[in-house]
Amino acid sequence: MSDNISRLFADYVAAIDDRALAPEVVREVKRRILDSCGVAFAAFDSDTGHAARALACDAPIPNGATIFGTTQRTMPDLAAFANGALVRYLDYNDTYLALEPLHPSDAIPALLALAETRHCSGRALVTAIALAYEIGVNLCDAASLRKHKWDHVNYIAIMVAAGAAKLLGLNRAQTEHALAIATVPHAAMRQTRAGELSMWKGAAAANSSRNAIFAALLAEKGMTGPFQPFEGEMGFCELLTRAPFDRAKLASLENKRAPRRILDTYIKKYPVEYHAQSAVDAALEIYREMRGAEIAAVHIDTFKASYEIIAKDPEKWQPKTRETADHSIQYITIVALEDGAITQQSFDRARIRSPRTQEFLAKHTTLAEKAELTAGYPDGIPNTITVTLKDGRALSQTVRYPRGHARNPMTDDDVIAKFEANAAGRLPPEKARALRAAVWSLDACADAGTLLPLCLVN
Repeated sequence: MSDNISRLFADYVAAIDDRALAPEVVREVKRRILDSCGVAFAAFDSDTGHAARALACDAPIPNGATIFGTTQRTMPDLAAFANGALVRYLDYNDTYLALEPLHPSDAIPALLALAETRHCSGRALVTAIALAYEIGVNLCDAASLRKHKWDHVNYIAIMVAAGAAKLLGLNRAQTEHALAIATVPHAAMRQTRAGELSMWKGAAAANSSRNAIFAALLAEKGMTGPFQPFEGEMGFCELLTRAPFDRAKLASLENKRAPRRILDTYIKKYPVEYHAQSAVDAALEIYREMRGAEIAAVHIDTFKASYEIIAKDPEKWQPKTRETADHSIQYITIVALEDGAITQQSFDRARIRSPRTQEFLAKHTTLAEKAELTAGYPDGIPNTITVTLKDGRALSQTVRYPRGHARNPMTDDDVIAKFEANAAGRLPPEKARALRAAVWSLDACADAGTLLPLCLVN
């Protein structure tokens, strides 16, 4: 049933063990787990979170995977969906940008759920996550899905299936079947992120993770998947990428190199789509320079990927949903300039529909795609904000590497501060400290399943 790609992934899964990970990689995995827990706490009361959690709670399993924030347990694939929807909801988890953008920490809730049900060690979980990142990030370098109107979450399915195969100890053939079952039946369309965005925007990656966990469990039981899932005549490369993967970009997998690509990914400082992170930094710097002066007009210069993903749709000029607003560089920039901050409350319904903001977007805001900024992507995410004040002054700022970017990384203290802010009101300080301590010592823990029970919401 093999093709070159499914065999490449299966061989890589088999080759990597927990002794291969460098200390800095282990540390980064733990930072991403802590960050994921924090953003899940912050999203606990979201409409998407309630819907996904209600479905998972309808299927209780005594020894299953913990549904985040509760004492209830369910099948690991349902927990992967419910918990993954929380991590993704605020658009606040990590990112990687290349030919394809990705939120690689979307894989963490699913792998954590599976590790819990199988009582895997913390070190085994860390290895599975690092391995999943390696595959997912390399795929983003190797081929674009967005270019052909398919969603990036198709790569999440591949990386989660690979990580799950590692946790389950599947052999090479079973791993290939898991990959085939995760990908061929579940191709996700880019329509999820077009026009006015719905709750599904924050659930699509969780669904791909759910499919991948289900696929790995089926493969473990002996289910076979479609043959030649990637290179077949109607397979992944023919329909989704429309060309073979650039094999040079998969060299670390070919060479069985220990996972390191997690170090190339970025933690978010603000709860907005990643291409707007630098716009926020630039707008807030201008806000400080304004010293209370009134704004006459705002112009945004951005790069092609940003324009296509978070600017060009008419709905981005007058957003009506949270999901559209946090994917509108226009809205995000104006709110940063008006409020001097971007927080979760920046996307409350009343804030989104502020008549003042809506009028300013319609009458006093302009935007253009600039070739020189496009040339600086994906090495950076260069955005330029220019504000004309009513007193005649013009203030302009360009930011290429926002805080949290691989070239401007957050410190451990930054990550902890973000976690604490997100967990506030959900987790008492002493419980937050206990969870942090458990995450930092995860690689020495005999059972990764001890982590999620520490996330019980008040």
